[in-house]
Amino acid sequence: MDLQAIWFFLWVLLWAVYFVTDGFDLGIGSLLLILGKNNEEKRIMYNAMGPLWDGNEVWLLTAGGVTFAAFPLVYAVMFSSLYSALMLILFALIIRGVSLEFRNKVANPRWQKLWDTCLFVGSLVPALLFGVAFANIFRGIPIDAKGVYHGTLFTLLNPYGLLGGVLFLLLFLVHGSIWLAVKSEGALHERGSEMAQKLWPALLTVAVVFLIASGFSTQIYDNYLAHPLLFVFILITVLALFCIKVFLVKGSYWKAWFSSAITIVGATFYGFIGLFPTMFPSSLNPDYNLTAYNASSSSLTLTIMLVLALIFVPIVLAYQFWAYKLFKGKITREDLAYEEAY
Repeated sequence: MDLQAIWFFLWVLLWAVYFVTDGFDLGIGSLLLILGKNNEEKRIMYNAMGPLWDGNEVWLLTAGGVTFAAFPLVYAVMFSSLYSALMLILFALIIRGVSLEFRNKVANPRWQKLWDTCLFVGSLVPALLFGVAFANIFRGIPIDAKGVYHGTLFTLLNPYGLLGGVLFLLLFLVHGSIWLAVKSEGALHERGSEMAQKLWPALLTVAVVFLIASGFSTQIYDNYLAHPLLFVFILITVLALFCIKVFLVKGSYWKAWFSSAITIVGATFYGFIGLFPTMFPSSLNPDYNLTAYNASSSSLTLTIMLVLALIFVPIVLAYQFWAYKLFKGKITREDLAYEEAY
């Protein structure tokens, strides 16, 4: 496997890790106004993601940084053609971060309600728009030979793009519901579990529709048909999706969460495996496609990056594993009394 191919799959992996780690934060935030029935329960939901959310954001920065360094042409075209959608995501993530830090600075119900609403919006918008953006990448973006985007924000809001947005939102809602069931007790725990089970049939339905729609709206299945062994990736993802339901029924919430994580990873890789080596396809002309080969940095740059990645990524993973292990326990009323609590 050459350097371009290695970095292509590392790039996809970084996005997948981001969606797994920050996905449950986005899911919990999107469910805050629905599942949190009082101030104590809402604080438990805040603290279920509070110690981890900023570390999870590191993977988004890493994915963006790798795009810039390894595939600068893709970075340039992506951030110009998807500028409006990406700026909306950025502003929403900023609002979410501010909400987490400001919510309990003032013990006033109106103040807290304001930031609860901001957290809801700051979680729902990215969850939806990430799906819209990636579905449009799978479908193809109207860019010309110079990488100039011929469309508007509303061009991205096509049926397939919106279907991808709903799929990502449901993935994150289920992921967040399970995480809430893992981290909470009592009535909130029950509501988290029930919400995950209620959302699962909708997720399954949208996932099936998305798989079918991809056959009509994209060229994803060309690689799969040329290399039938690749269908194993889809099979593993589908099995993981069904395992979510099985483990939820059994009350094995950690296993359900890991099954959800595998489902999200599979959903991310599903499209890009089908597109490889294309990273940013053009819907105007296949000759305008940006691939891992015509949009990459030099071999020297990719080699240096690979060495650095092999050194520092394991360090980041070790730190994050330690953080998750440290905060693996359930959030209780006693935890809310700590000064550090959200």
